[in-house]
Amino acid sequence: MAKTPSGKTSGRGQRDLRVRVKTAKGRKLSSTLWLERQLNDPYVQRARKEGYRGRAAYKILELDDKYRFLVPGARVVDLGCAPGGWCQIAVQRVNALGEKSGKAVGRVLGVDLQEVEPIAGAEIHQLDFLADDADLKVKDWLGGKADVVMSDMAAASSGHKGTDHLRIVALCEAAAEFAFDVLEEGGTFVAKVLAGGAENELQALLKRAFTKVANVKPPASRSDSSEKFVVATGFRGRPDDAARDG
Repeated sequence: MAKTPSGKTSGRGQRDLRVRVKTAKGRKLSSTLWLERQLNDPYVQRARKEGYRGRAAYKILELDDKYRFLVPGARVVDLGCAPGGWCQIAVQRVNALGEKSGKAVGRVLGVDLQEVEPIAGAEIHQLDFLADDADLKVKDWLGGKADVVMSDMAAASSGHKGTDHLRIVALCEAAAEFAFDVLEEGGTFVAKVLAGGAENELQALLKRAFTKVANVKPPASRSDSSEKFVVATGFRGRPDDAARDG
C-alpha cells in the first residue's frame, strides 16, 4: 500500500492524482473550487482531447444514444447554442457534412443572443428566439420545419435556488412554445430544466403536445447538479390544437 501526498493510504499502490488548486491572492474561494473541479473533471479532459467546445457535448450525445433523435437527414435547431458543443454533436449525428456515404444529409441551425465562433457543418445566427418573427426566420433559413428543437439554455444565476429554478423553467417553457411553432409532426424537443417542483405545468404542456415525455439525467450531468433534461418525442401539434383534435 502506498502513501498519498496527504499522508493517506491509497489502494493498489496508486497515488492520489487529483489536482489541487491553491487560492490565489484576490481570487474567491468559489472560483478556486470551480477551477479545481474543472481540472479534475474527466468530461472536461475528454472534451479537450476530442475537440468539443465543452463537456455539455456529452450530455446531448448520451441523450441521443438513448432516444435516437439526431438521425441522418434530420433538421435541427439548437437554441442558445453557445459555445457550440451541442451543434458539434448534431453535425456528426445528422450527417450535416455529408461524410456518411449513402446516408441522408441533415441540417443544423444554431441561434444565440451572442456571436458564436463558426462550426463546420452548422449554420449559426445571432438571434433572440423570443422575438415575434424568430420562428418565421428559422423556418426560412431551414427551408421548412425542424425535426428537432433542442436547448441547453440556463438563465443567469441569482444565487437563490428557488429563483433560479423558476427562471429556467420559464425559459424552458418559452423554448417549448417556440418548438410548437417550428417542429414538424413527429418531431422531438429536448431541453434542460432544474428539479424543484415548479416544472409540473411544463410537463403537462408537453404531454398534451407529444406522444412521449421523459425526464432524464445523463451520466455527463454532474451528480451534485439539480439539472435534468426533458426529452419529448412524437410531436402532435400545438397543445390547444392537439386538445381539439383529441
